[in-house]
Amino acid sequence: MHFPEVLVLGATGRLGGILRGCWPRQGPRWQSRRARAGAGWCVFDPLGDPEALARAARGCDAILCLAGGVPGRGRLADTVPLAEAAVRAGAAVGARVLLASSAAVYGAAGGVMREDMVPVPVSDYGRVKRAMEHTAAVLGAELGVPVSCLRIGNVAGVDAILGGWHAGFGLDRFADGRTPRRSYIGPATLARVLGDLLAAPDLPEVLNVAAPGAIGMGALLDAADLGWTPRVPEDSAIPEVRLSTETLERFTAFAPAESTAAEMVAQWCALKAMESG
Repeated sequence: MHFPEVLVLGATGRLGGILRGCWPRQGPRWQSRRARAGAGWCVFDPLGDPEALARAARGCDAILCLAGGVPGRGRLADTVPLAEAAVRAGAAVGARVLLASSAAVYGAAGGVMREDMVPVPVSDYGRVKRAMEHTAAVLGAELGVPVSCLRIGNVAGVDAILGGWHAGFGLDRFADGRTPRRSYIGPATLARVLGDLLAAPDLPEVLNVAAPGAIGMGALLDAADLGWTPRVPEDSAIPEVRLSTETLERFTAFAPAESTAAEMVAQWCALKAMESG
């Protein structure tokens, strides 16, 4: 995998951990607020020390911003200012900016989600990510910085199903016998796709990131040999939400196996083994 010079903000988070486990050890510059063992770490507060951020980004082709609050972790209110800081740093050093957004911006709509749809987020997290997208796009246009917002789907293991499993786990099962189907991506596939996007010379302003198709949540738990109890869905439950990957597939190619529950679970297990080892 060829990597351009890239600074990764928020590298100590869950997605950052995936990239650090899957990407080459040499090359990427990893940002942390606290000192870390190993080479490649840049230690500074992106909000409190913009000059340090610009120094860390000097010579980079791209800044990948994973930083920002997530439900239950971090401050959601920091999400927009962190994106703005990344865009300003990109302007200072001539780097483009890729921002980790979320499929949560689409809200409660069902069916296939395409990038040209008008987002109607319903959660605080989705609304903050949508505000981040808008603010970064406006600032990027003002400063002449190419900005791409990556609407990332569910990442196997960093989700409410595999990652949130517990004994007695309950899962909706619809009248047709199927469990909710959602867009997913395996952690190793995500790392490869983000590497391909960083190597691409030009990206759209908004891009869905997921493996093609949709995965049954029950199939994921079954593949991981994690037990679950079926429950009757509420009337508002949505059987399927799928991100369109038509645009994404212009920049990266997927093997058929990468869209299967078995492969996603295998990637998750391999990552867990590597982290524990």
